[in-house]
Amino acid sequence: MFYKTTILLGLGIMTMGCEMNSETNAANPNPPIASIEAKELEIHGDVRVDNYYWLRERENPEVIDYLNQENDYTEAMMAHTEGLRDTLFEEIKGRIKQTDMSVPYRRQDYYYFSRSEDGKEYSVYCRKPGSLDAEEEVMIDVNTLATGHEFFSLGNLSVSTNQNLLAYAQDTVGRRIYTTYFKDLTTGKLLDDVLEDVTPNMAWANDNKTLFYTKQDPETLRSYRIYKHVLGTDPANDELIFEEKDDTFSCYIYKTKSRKYLMIGSSQTLSEEYRYLDADTPDGEFKIFLERERDHEYSVDHHGDHFYIRTNKDAKNFRIMRTPVDRIDLERWEDVIAHRDDTLIRGFDLFNDHMVVEERRDALVHIHIIPWKGEGEHYLEFDEPAYTAYVGINPEMDTQTLRFGYTSLRTPSSVYDYDMVKREKTLMKQEEVLGDFDIANYVTERVIVDARDGAKIPVSLVYRKGIEKNGKNPLLLYAYGSYGASTDASFSSPRLSLIDRGFVYAIAHIRGGQERGRSWYEDGKLFKKMNTFTDFVDVGRALVEQGYTSPDRLQASGGSAGGLLMGTVINLAPELFHGIVTRVPFVDVVTTMLDEDIPLTTGEYDEWGNPNEKDYYDYMLAYSPYDNVEAKDYPHMLVTTGLHDSQVQYWEPAKWIAKLRALKTDDNRLLLKTNMDAGHGGASGRYKQYEETAYNYAFMLDLAGVTE
Repeated sequence: MFYKTTILLGLGIMTMGCEMNSETNAANPNPPIASIEAKELEIHGDVRVDNYYWLRERENPEVIDYLNQENDYTEAMMAHTEGLRDTLFEEIKGRIKQTDMSVPYRRQDYYYFSRSEDGKEYSVYCRKPGSLDAEEEVMIDVNTLATGHEFFSLGNLSVSTNQNLLAYAQDTVGRRIYTTYFKDLTTGKLLDDVLEDVTPNMAWANDNKTLFYTKQDPETLRSYRIYKHVLGTDPANDELIFEEKDDTFSCYIYKTKSRKYLMIGSSQTLSEEYRYLDADTPDGEFKIFLERERDHEYSVDHHGDHFYIRTNKDAKNFRIMRTPVDRIDLERWEDVIAHRDDTLIRGFDLFNDHMVVEERRDALVHIHIIPWKGEGEHYLEFDEPAYTAYVGINPEMDTQTLRFGYTSLRTPSSVYDYDMVKREKTLMKQEEVLGDFDIANYVTERVIVDARDGAKIPVSLVYRKGIEKNGKNPLLLYAYGSYGASTDASFSSPRLSLIDRGFVYAIAHIRGGQERGRSWYEDGKLFKKMNTFTDFVDVGRALVEQGYTSPDRLQASGGSAGGLLMGTVINLAPELFHGIVTRVPFVDVVTTMLDEDIPLTTGEYDEWGNPNEKDYYDYMLAYSPYDNVEAKDYPHMLVTTGLHDSQVQYWEPAKWIAKLRALKTDDNRLLLKTNMDAGHGGASGRYKQYEETAYNYAFMLDLAGVTE
């Protein structure tokens, strides 16, 4: 049931802005009260009254003042945790090797890598010519670029085919609107060419002077145009190569691994379309690979005389097909790996003598090695009950070595080189955890929870050895559950600060992801979206029943679409959770999805539904967190957002907090923290990110009664 504001209207409408109680002081703070300015929103004969719609006015000084007052209140309420936050920050920082280097990868005759330096926020991107013993060449020092900016994000680095030129995109606001610069790597000098208001997506042609790049719609931020820039020419005259006119699609460009073709992709939730061009002829015309078709998703790469396609054409869990480069019509497509009911094909990588396929089966990732000729087909073996593995950076085709990554909830991120012929793997690097970390001190588990409709929900857990399942443990339950994004079990050294203080950490692999294949996703979207939320509640209750925790010790966390999850489950089962921490939560579902001017809206209809259609409107309204806030008790909550967020606008959590304050009947903490200098990803520097993590952990530990 969503809340009608007639009761508040009867009390009189306050002026726009917010008021702090006159008794507010550092020792006994009172929260800011957002003013009410009722706005009627009518569709399908239904009227919703939104008292806080005015908080959408980003440039309104009173909005900024309200957000700042919320920040002040949050700081006052968290002041007693300052010592704990400092301890956590130093602890998190102390586990991470501050001066470090990534494992170099070879691209043609250079080895590329990044490194970090103690005391510096950002990475330095480097390369070495010929061998790892050669002298280092610094391509980009992000610390230098970020000087003078409160926020800085390096969006993409793209080296030209001859490796003499570098294009890089940077964002200094957090809105994901970038500026691209060019650097001559032979001289170290910047070129005069500058591309403004672009996305970070780009690809070089093989002539080493032509860059294709993508621009976004200035209002919706949808990537919809691809341009061609020739170095030395005025960007104002760049040629428009492609425009995606369907506002439910976005477009992008990439080069095949073979470096032979440039590919333009157009994509939405349920459909994809590609165009291709010989990368040696950038002035040529892109040709359609296969026209878009509703419910047909496919992707394309190239090897030898064939294009290789991952497709769900007559294959729910996808299959891999190929077609000759000179005969790409659908009738010529042939199976390379057939569809399997129990296996989702996530992607593939191509080598001269092998194909490597990432598959998902039994809610775990498997890496499948397939030689083009002869015997030797096999899978990599992993022996932990819950883990994640993935194909790493492999830019060269002429090699029998596969770079892959592996991690689990207790195993630090590890990079391996694997000889696909000899079947030998070499550990190239494992994330070094400083201090007294010992993998033997931690236990990982995979349990299965029965959902209320009989679905089998995998749950991955990690905790300190010696913990008893007596219901007395604080437990943090995490999930995402949207867009088919699977949440795999991976290591986090900051998380040790919770686990070493007695927390159990659990991931609920709920419907809406693809942990159990494509049907797992389809059963958690559109008119089945409620499964995502009830799965999470069922997992929480099962963990209580099995003695891992209790409702007065159970906390939950999720961000973005996972924030929608948090907002809905506390409406459905507020008594189950003691505390909630949610980042950039998508909580005003109906109003957002009715506004086509907001970034990402039209492309999301196949995920959530189009509320312009009454059936979808009614269904979405039944779970939208903001619309279902009621006068009842809610858990303790810490909500974070970014003023410049381009994906979930800051006003969604701001409105949600305001409405919760007006209606909730408890005295539990309700805190809103807005980063006034960042967007969807939060703070940009690594030390600032440590501080954010320490802040969130301090909130959780404080709720659990842990003070140091």
